[in-house]
Amino acid sequence: MSTRFTAIPQRRAIIDRRLLADRLAAIEGTDPAGLRVSATVMLKVALTLGRAEIAERLIQHPSRGLEAAAAQAFLIDQILRLLFDFATTRLYPGAGATTAERLVLMAVGGYGRGEMAPHSDVDIAFLTPSKQSPWAEQVIESMLYALWDLGLKVGHSARSLDEMVRQAKADKTIRTALLEARYVWGDTSLYDEAERRFRAEVQAGSARAYIADKLAERNERHHKMGDSRYVVEPNVKEGKGGLRDLHTLFWIGKYVHNVGSAAGLVDAGLLTSAEYRQFHRAENFLWAVRCHLHCITGRAEDRLTFDVQREIAERMRYADRPGASRVERFMRHYFLQAKIVGDLTGVFLSHLDEAFAARGRRFGFPMLMRRPRRLNGFILDRGRLTLPRDDFFAADPVRLIELFALADKHGLEIHPLTMRTAARDAKLADDVRDDPRANALFLDVLTSKRDPETVLRWMNEAGVFGRFVPDFGRVVAQMQFDMYHHYTVDEHSIRAIGLLARIERGELGEDHPLAANILRTLVSRRVLYVAVLLHDIAKGRGGDHSVLGAEVAERLCPRLGLSRAETETVAWLVRWHLLMSATAFKRDLADYKTIIDFAAAVQSPERLRLLLALTVVDIRAVGPGVWNSWKRQLLNELYELAEELLRLGHKQKGRGERIAAKQAGLAQQLGWGEVAFARFVARLPEAYWIAEPDDVLVSNARLVATADEASLAIEAQVYPDRGATLVTLYAADHPGLFYRTAGAIHLAGGNIIDARIHTTRDGMALDNFLVQDPFGRPFDRPDQLARLKAAIEDALANRTRLADRLRAKPLPRARAEAFEIAPVVLIDNNASNRFTVVEVNARDGPALLNRLAQALFQSKVTIHSAHVATYGERAVDTFYLTDLLGDKIGSTQRLRAIERRLLAAADNDGDWASAAQSAA
Repeated sequence: MSTRFTAIPQRRAIIDRRLLADRLAAIEGTDPAGLRVSATVMLKVALTLGRAEIAERLIQHPSRGLEAAAAQAFLIDQILRLLFDFATTRLYPGAGATTAERLVLMAVGGYGRGEMAPHSDVDIAFLTPSKQSPWAEQVIESMLYALWDLGLKVGHSARSLDEMVRQAKADKTIRTALLEARYVWGDTSLYDEAERRFRAEVQAGSARAYIADKLAERNERHHKMGDSRYVVEPNVKEGKGGLRDLHTLFWIGKYVHNVGSAAGLVDAGLLTSAEYRQFHRAENFLWAVRCHLHCITGRAEDRLTFDVQREIAERMRYADRPGASRVERFMRHYFLQAKIVGDLTGVFLSHLDEAFAARGRRFGFPMLMRRPRRLNGFILDRGRLTLPRDDFFAADPVRLIELFALADKHGLEIHPLTMRTAARDAKLADDVRDDPRANALFLDVLTSKRDPETVLRWMNEAGVFGRFVPDFGRVVAQMQFDMYHHYTVDEHSIRAIGLLARIERGELGEDHPLAANILRTLVSRRVLYVAVLLHDIAKGRGGDHSVLGAEVAERLCPRLGLSRAETETVAWLVRWHLLMSATAFKRDLADYKTIIDFAAAVQSPERLRLLLALTVVDIRAVGPGVWNSWKRQLLNELYELAEELLRLGHKQKGRGERIAAKQAGLAQQLGWGEVAFARFVARLPEAYWIAEPDDVLVSNARLVATADEASLAIEAQVYPDRGATLVTLYAADHPGLFYRTAGAIHLAGGNIIDARIHTTRDGMALDNFLVQDPFGRPFDRPDQLARLKAAIEDALANRTRLADRLRAKPLPRARAEAFEIAPVVLIDNNASNRFTVVEVNARDGPALLNRLAQALFQSKVTIHSAHVATYGERAVDTFYLTDLLGDKIGSTQRLRAIERRLLAAADNDGDWASAAQSAA
């Protein structure tokens, strides 16, 4: 019998097989169906009690992941053995009457390793010596029905010995599952024969092909999961640095060396004893997280989403610390373990490479000369930098930085065993932080025109980066507990540097034409790269990371060799790295005071160029899908307006001249007669001509012309330049028009990202909304556009109970409930010369814009424009307001009433209307 589960304490408290066997034997009757039902009821109770016992032990000892995983497998083992005995002795007795009536039950896959999470699949294989006999079919069928009745999700196969060998040769998934096959119950000699034939007929001579298949499979899995171990909602099982990576190491080690457990990888020479201890700690931690995850969700869930991270952190007894909540500390520990898994994978594969790679080539790498060559004392072996001796770094610690500089300069890889030594000696970087040679080499890597992202990531993986730049070390594996940032702080910063290098090389010119042009003419190139590195370096310190980061820059830049002027510019960029995005996304760029205030803060064209490039890579490095053409359009517009002001020192064209130019361009586009065009121009106020771009002016004019005397006209068209759908509403103006339209657009499945509201001089509303779907894409299908128009028409005609339907619409991102966001209302009467600017920060939820707009309607104010920005679970909605007479709102008492109504609307997803009314 296997000793796999002997380390589990008090196993009989989980399940007492002998006691249950006696009870099963005492069941009376002879009908197989009735006997099976009675047995299943008894085993269901035992399974439920056993699971409860294991769950309670996990609560009491929340870090014992491997013990919990083994206990789950032990429980299933005992259930299966009882069922097997019951089926072969009570349901269908007579086993062994012939040689063909031999049967063995094996655990395969993860269950075969003796590791299961609470809701893992039960992967089993029934094996017969040859074609299944009727008796074996009956036993297998009755066991499967019983297992399904127990509520278990079973993955099963029933094969003969020959079928097992044939299918294992043909299918690598079956081969891997059988590689971990473990005897559970039945004919032991048949199991021994299966094990012998698998090794002799499947494993023998196929190690190289199996390794290549597993590495390709691993790369494909990583790509599917995001190809980074630093995604902030990682997949514990399949993600990079997760359990499956550890399993892959074990599979390869078992296939090549027939190791019986992960500890056997040490005897096989694939890991050192210290590395195995790291392997064991990482595996234990990841299993603990996975078991907690299954217990909390009540299903086979392996994605560590925001809504469960907090609860797991509490279960595993993490505590809050200054600058870091318990959930952030838990997730940092998670990412550090994932990093260890990555380090172990590199070392492990290097050993396999030496043993199995074909002469002159390595797994996945091009053919290079095998003969070593020297490079500044380092040895070049098949395109990888290696060390001539073990104390090479200790003799001159600057070589720790030089290793990565050489890799970048010559386009080389670093041998995993050299990375292992660099990680071991990383503390030596402490001694060369102030060494001018080391700092010059580091700056060369950071500002490289080749591939700084890859080399900086290697440096980070080895732990040298965080030692050489301790402030960076403080953000390694640090997550931000929000739905906006997809990566840890260190990974985000390194990705931003990589994006900057790619834009500079011209690889992303189509996505970022303005930034690409700017980088070609930039004077302060290395200033920009250092600023990108440092822009988030002070996160997690309990204060404004922009202010604290500027202090870090002032201290660090001289050490890196930057001049006083360069240091000042880096510190300014870090301090104000959010200014451009905040202005572009939260303010009305048609209001010229916005541009004046922004230009006054930036002060110079060079700073403006640097700030644009930093803003672009910062946003895009947040994660996939965050950057879009709408953001590009706004940033470009802000840049061009501010650049004109900074370059000329004054407005190139006065307000009247700008309006006249737009009207002349529109007249040429439309080709209307002078009288008709003059009549149209006279209907619209000056603010309209300033606010709308030329293409929207054309679209609006044609809609108004075709509407003629109609009281309502709606047009929806894809607006590719801004990555959204332009929805234009032309209707008789009346109070509440805006909030009803906003609610209707939400009901149709749209998110409003920008809105401009205009009223003609003869009382018609001409409103333009930019709308995207929940994934940040335009509404572009005909059915979507039709649904959008119909929803607006119904809402404005009062054909639907808008408030009831909005309340019934579910929250599009339920995970947002995991975040506690207290709404904040900021009122600024200085941001605009003509409007009171109100900014609302709140948790994004169903029809938030509709609720806020209705609160403003109840406050008897006029909305002139609305600007919507979302940052994960957080929404920032900005409104430009006047009173009903068109003036700024100056009364303190009235402003406070507006604030109370908006807070009530933002803070209540249910029946907020009454709350808003009472707040007045």
